[in-house]
Amino acid sequence: MTFVYREKVLFRHCDPAGIVFYPRYFEMINDAVETFFGDALGYASEHMHPETSMPTAEITARFTAPSRHGDRLDISVAITRIGRSSLGLAVNAHCGSETRFEAALTVVHVDRNIRPLPWPEDLKPKMNRHLRTENP
Repeated sequence: MTFVYREKVLFRHCDPAGIVFYPRYFEMINDAVETFFGDALGYASEHMHPETSMPTAEITARFTAPSRHGDRLDISVAITRIGRSSLGLAVNAHCGSETRFEAALTVVHVDRNIRPLPWPEDLKPKMNRHLRTENP
């Protein structure tokens, strides 16, 4: 199952050339992942903090086409790997049928001392429902 987060490209996302300034995509990725955890997994960050958190340990991105002010992006989030305390995620954005970016990231569930913390047992079945088993 793939989760889709919808984002309208706003003026604040754009550079003087009128296209999305690439660091804003990383903010969109974070918003999509945070919403995915809250809406799809029932593990909202506002309930996670301050006892636990979920920093990004690694991220790669490929930007395939520009997005412009007013575009509506469908940003999909899927789990690619479930570890003891880490999670691999694929995040891809489309505007209509055109891919705008593809990203892969690893997040780590940690305690307040920033030590790896196993995912809660009740969260694992929900994660498995969003585990992507096919190639993108």
